[in-house]
Amino acid sequence: MAKICVIGSSSMDLVVTSQKRPGAGETVLGESFKTVPGGKGANQAVAAARLGAEVTMIGRVGDDHFGKAILDNFKANSVNTRYVEPVTDMESGTAHIILAEGDNSIVVVKGANDEVTPVYVDKAADAIRSADIVLIQQEIPEETVVHVSALCAESGTPLLLNPAPARNVPEEVISNAAYLTPNEHEAAVLFGGLTPAEALRKYPNKLFITEGSKGVRYFDGEQEILVPAYKVEVVDTTGAGDTFNAAFAVALAEGKPLQESIRFANRAASLSVTKFGAQGGMPARREVEESL
Repeated sequence: MAKICVIGSSSMDLVVTSQKRPGAGETVLGESFKTVPGGKGANQAVAAARLGAEVTMIGRVGDDHFGKAILDNFKANSVNTRYVEPVTDMESGTAHIILAEGDNSIVVVKGANDEVTPVYVDKAADAIRSADIVLIQQEIPEETVVHVSALCAESGTPLLLNPAPARNVPEEVISNAAYLTPNEHEAAVLFGGLTPAEALRKYPNKLFITEGSKGVRYFDGEQEILVPAYKVEVVDTTGAGDTFNAAFAVALAEGKPLQESIRFANRAASLSVTKFGAQGGMPARREVEESL
């Protein structure tokens, strides 16, 4: 079993579906409302566990009913929650999602996720050092991402940075990371002075730009390669990127070659968008392997 350590956010997603996305100052009628566990870190942890990895989550939840539900969901998906501690007198993170017109719009309230600090992460230093790969995102404080990248560099543990949501990333973090997986918008923020082609050439076999329905693009040292996505009927795109990153991490941790790892991740992501909810559509290992 691949050992994966996920460091990141946990939240409760409050999801509204509507035929129309409201503009500024506009009220529209929705069709349904659901609450489902989410957060980029939690999504990636659950996805990796369903794909057969031994997953340890490092994060925080609030001392509220959402926090309890998030912890129960981790346990139901066989994610180790030893390092997911409730924060007294603080609310859990929430994501407010509108599904409309075939895509999603999201407002994130970080809540207890801001307490995933460097000092807190140090409690789990042994889990980080012993992992086959560490997976991290940017819904937690920037200084924590910097600190984790240094820990991984020091211990020789490969770090996969999913730089979402988009923000500038210190050069030391980019240098310390083994893999970077921005989408096109995030890549533009990350490498503002470079074209995508220039950025890919600067970081061969390290930078992987996800392009939605087109697939994933990277530079192998000799040529630019596009690994195409799988075409499916889309129900809900929420969590597709998280599924991709988790599956990519699992495949890399298992020693699969790069292109095979990307194909595995693309297939997992394509299956995830055929069902409702960030975690609701995340496939089991058997589903991915049977569909490849």
